[in-house]
Amino acid sequence: MAETSRKLAVLRASLASHALERPISERIAPLGHTSADACLSGGLARGALHEVFAGAPGQEASASGFALALARRVLTKNKWLLWVRQDFSALESGEIYGAGLRELGLDPSRVLMLHAPDAEAVLRAAGDALDCKGLGAVVIEPWGEPKIFDLVASRRLTLAAAKHNVTAILLRPGAEPAPSAAETRWLIQAAPSPPDDDWGAPLFDVSLARNRHGPLGHWLMEWNHDESIFRTAHRSALAAAPADRPAEAALEDRRQAG
Repeated sequence: MAETSRKLAVLRASLASHALERPISERIAPLGHTSADACLSGGLARGALHEVFAGAPGQEASASGFALALARRVLTKNKWLLWVRQDFSALESGEIYGAGLRELGLDPSRVLMLHAPDAEAVLRAAGDALDCKGLGAVVIEPWGEPKIFDLVASRRLTLAAAKHNVTAILLRPGAEPAPSAAETRWLIQAAPSPPDDDWGAPLFDVSLARNRHGPLGHWLMEWNHDESIFRTAHRSALAAAPADRPAEAALEDRRQAG
């Protein structure tokens, strides 16, 4: 056990050293939303693990859209996106629609889909995928709260993501936050578009509930699919608190979970 811990510490130090040697453009992907980028010290960390949860029951589709938007931001030229889904996710949430990917600014021909029968197969495939230099991001979608996706698994995914600078986005439909080694954790709900917005650009009620290197935040973030970037919504930059309890209290519950 002691020898394993020593080897892990050496590997972490080596990966951290290599990460610092990369240009900042390879290490950070600005989201475009000024306040969110400020909390993230410039943008979303590439080659790291990020978690996306639905902020309320029934908001899984919004969480999926947000996860894909994050993946689009970290993708660089000639890199591919792999989405590893557990079969049960398709039964519960529906299959992926190519035209919907295009509406989010993703080229469906650059998106690879891999279906796995269970959570163990999802985790195994994700670990192998993060070792592929041709990928820019891997969306990892198990269903529910399988025991195999624990703190140890998140540490392994973090190390694997850092090795080749491939970003891992762990999408967790049907799950609640738990202790994790993830760089960030996002809680996502849909927000209604302004009444004068004919196009209806995707608008997300976003809570940054975990940030290993900075403050947390709560915003309305609009996704501009033409430029593939987030921007401040036309309305207040701070999303309205739930009517039944303050936003700070809800966020505190989520923080304590992980």
